[in-house]
Amino acid sequence: MVMPLTIRGFRVFQGYLDSPAQEALVAGLREVARQAPFYAPVTPSGKPMSVRMTSAGRLGWVTDRGGYRYQAHHPEGMAWPPIPETVLDIWRAVSGVSRDPDCCLVNYYAEGARMGMHQDKDEGQFEWPVVSISLGDEGLFRMGNVARGGKTESLWLRSGDVVVMGGEARLAHHGVDRIRFGSSRLLPKGGRINLTMRVVDQGKTEQQPSSP
Repeated sequence: MVMPLTIRGFRVFQGYLDSPAQEALVAGLREVARQAPFYAPVTPSGKPMSVRMTSAGRLGWVTDRGGYRYQAHHPEGMAWPPIPETVLDIWRAVSGVSRDPDCCLVNYYAEGARMGMHQDKDEGQFEWPVVSISLGDEGLFRMGNVARGGKTESLWLRSGDVVVMGGEARLAHHGVDRIRFGSSRLLPKGGRINLTMRVVDQGKTEQQPSSP
């Protein structure tokens, strides 16, 4: 078991996945993307995001002019595919909890893509950790505070690194300032894939119609 590096409560398992394990994850994600294609999200204000995204699991996280929320179907209407077992195995090994995640958000960072500082706070309850997996090109991960602003620390995440955000880090602001495009050969066209697994307990979900 790789021992984690702890920064501001973020537990970073550097080099957790070897090359064959990374390749197996990518193969499973290709099937996820076949069933639920990557799409270009926008923020509630209508601003395009620089990442493309899809999801797997009982719920998927989406953002559009309707707001940030979880819902049971892709924006194009199809149900989200199951979370691959190879992904769940990592959650079960590092999360420290017995419950499996409801959502695995999949973000693809092409050249020039980034993710601004934000909190993961649409889940309703926050005692469950968030587990993040990095694949492909290196990303400069910035870790901040629960309150916006203040001192931050940054770390280059490499392909195969796993981050667990729990406890004091669960609601800490974090983001990806940039990627080092072409730093990995894992993805044929380059870029970075980030998987984020979350438990969703009465969070912001799409309202379902009542049964007749």
